[in-house]
Formats: sequence, C-alpha cells, structure tokens
Amino acid sequence: MKINANLIRPGNIIEHNNRQWAVLKIQLIQPGKGGSFIQVEMRDVRTGIKTNERWRTADTVEKLHVEERSVTYLFSTDDNVTFMDSTTFDQFSVPYDIIGEVGVFLQENMQCTIDMIDGLPVSIVIPDKVTMIVIEADPVIKGQTAASSYKSGKLENGMRILIPPFIESGTRIIVSTTDSTYIERAKS
Repeated sequence: MKINANLIRPGNIIEHNNRQWAVLKIQLIQPGKGGSFIQVEMRDVRTGIKTNERWRTADTVEKLHVEERSVTYLFSTDDNVTFMDSTTFDQFSVPYDIIGEVGVFLQENMQCTIDMIDGLPVSIVIPDKVTMIVIEADPVIKGQTAASSYKSGKLENGMRILIPPFIESGTRIIVSTTDSTYIERAKS
C-alpha cells in the first residue's frame, strides 16, 4: 500500500530498493528554504543493516502488510526480550536490536504489537505513552519564567528528559515514547 512519506511512523515496515526495512526513527526537517522532508532511520529486516534515507513529504513509499500479533512484555536479558502471545500464551524471545531505542520504555505486563513477516518478528510497536516515576529532579532556579522553563529529570528507567519546574522527585508523569518528551502529570 502506497503512503505519503510524512505518514511513516517508527515500527512501520516499508519496501525500498526491493528490500524490506523496519522504521526505527523519523525526523521531520523543515529547512529555512525549500520544502520539508522526512529523515528516516531504518534497519533491513533480513540483514540487520541500518541506513538513513530522506524523502520529501509529498513522496510516496510502499508500506508492507505484515501479520500483527498482540503480545505481553515479560522480561529482558542482556540481548533478548521475552514476550507472551496474548492469544496462545506461548512465550518467545526476540533480539533486543529489533526493538530499538524504545526498548527503554518497556514495562512489565505492557501490551505491545509484534509485526511478523513469514513467521519472523521484524518490529515491535509499544504504546505511544507510558507512565513513569521521576526519581531525580534538578532544583528550580529562581527567577525563571514558568511558561518556557524546563529542568532536567531522571526517570525510573535511567533516562533523562526535560520536565516542567513544578515536577519533583517521586512524581508520576506521562512520557511520549516516540520522542521521549514530557506530556503531563499522571493522575493518581
């Protein structure tokens, strides 16, 4: 199925130069002159080779149809991640490389989707938002305007992100898994 390049999302499987690629990361670039374009980091599903490609937002790419399986995340080891199929309850492991950078957001019993081609897992899609606990928050600097100031905070998974000045250590927040940014304070 042909889609516009600006509709590519991490976790999509696309065909480019007669090869199948799993999209790892996207970035919309809007230069001062000229039209916008999409920078896509992707991994060949067969060989594991990574590459970057650029498309104008109006260009079309071939998005492949894949078998989607609903799974539950169980645990990780150094180089593998173990899931349980939500319908058959079979457990299986996939290499950590398939998940990519969003693997830091995996939480016990998280519902995910695994895309399969010919019975082989090629990409994993996790929820767009996760709830995390801030374990460390920099102190607020007096005199900063509240509207545009952010401070550094460390999440329970070890990742550092920018958070608003009113967030303190121990606060539960909602974080975007696509760009690792603060969205809002989580409701109790």
